[in-house]
Amino acid sequence: MPGRSRFADVVHRQLDLFVADEASLFEEAAAADAAWTTATRDESEELFGDYQLVVDQLAERLLDLREAYASTLEDSTSETYRAVFGKVARKRFRPYAGLLEET
Repeated sequence: MPGRSRFADVVHRQLDLFVADEASLFEEAAAADAAWTTATRDESEELFGDYQLVVDQLAERLLDLREAYASTLEDSTSETYRAVFGKVARKRFRPYAGLLEET
């Protein structure tokens, strides 16, 4: 496709598989988010901590996915791939993409 990065298709497929593979963790994240946002003031801090643990797990798995593929590429190419992966992942998984921005 004109104007589309050479890695865009592979990244979209990787992220589609990521959603399928991590479906239970995404469900856990949705439940934890709902729990802390509807909790009483006394419960919300602890429940937010539980939610953050799930967010961190998803973020680490996204980072692992990106780095596993990037490690198979040459250095100059891997930076392009990482940039495309980060852009697509941040757009699709904003709450879980924090580690991608740090690396």
